[in-house]
Amino acid sequence: MRSAGPVCGSSIFRPGVRHDTRVGAPGPEGNERLTSSTGLVLLVLLAVETLTTLALGSYLDVHLFLGLLLLPPVALKLGSTGWRFARYYTRNVHYVRAGPPRMLMRVLAPLLVASTLALFGTGVAMIVVGHRGGELRTLHTYSFVAWGVLIGVHVLAYLTRVLRDGTKDWRNGVGVVAGVWSRRAILVGALLAGVVLAVATLPSQRTVLHHGGHRNHHEGRSGSRFVATSPRRQP
Repeated sequence: MRSAGPVCGSSIFRPGVRHDTRVGAPGPEGNERLTSSTGLVLLVLLAVETLTTLALGSYLDVHLFLGLLLLPPVALKLGSTGWRFARYYTRNVHYVRAGPPRMLMRVLAPLLVASTLALFGTGVAMIVVGHRGGELRTLHTYSFVAWGVLIGVHVLAYLTRVLRDGTKDWRNGVGVVAGVWSRRAILVGALLAGVVLAVATLPSQRTVLHHGGHRNHHEGRSGSRFVATSPRRQP
C-alpha cells in the first residue's frame, strides 16, 4: 500500500525503498500490492461512475448500480491503507523500515477519507429513504465536489505507479510475494460482494428512480389534488 486515499495509489510511503520480495517476506510489500491492485480496479470503476454524472438524467440507473457495487472495493482500499498506517504508527519494524508517510499525502489523507465516506454515505442514505432530493442531495453534491478535487490530486500523484504495480500479483515472471492467492481472492471477493449488493438492492434503486426529488414528488401530488378539487370557473 502506498496510498492514503481510497482510490489509486501505491503508497504514501517514501519511494525508492526496496522491499524483500521473497516468498515468506514480511507484510509491507504484500500490503502494497493489494492496495495497488485494488486502486487499479477502483480507478476504472470510479472513472465510469464519474462519467455518468455528465448525463445523469440518462444514466442515473447506471450511477446508482455502480455506486453500490463500489462499496466493498472502496472498503477494501480503506482497510488496506488503514492497516499500513496502523502498523507504521504502532512501530512495527517492517513497516517502519518502509519509511514514513509523505507529508502532503499525510495531510490530504483524512480529507480524502472523510469526503469519500460522505459521498458514499449520502448516496446510500438517498437509496434507503427512497428519494434523491432535499438536503441529502445537497450534501451528496458538495461531497462529490470536495472528493473530486482531492481524488484528482491523488490520481495525479500515483497514476504512473499504480499502472505499473497494480497488476504485479496477476502476472507471471514478477517477484513472488507471500500471500498472492489470498490477495487475489480478497479482491475478487470484494468485487463479487459489490455485484451481489447492487443486484440485491435493485428494487430500492428503482424506487429512487421512480420517485425522483422528494420535494417535487410531493408538490406534484399536491398540485394534482388541487386541480382535481378546484371548482370550474364559470363563464
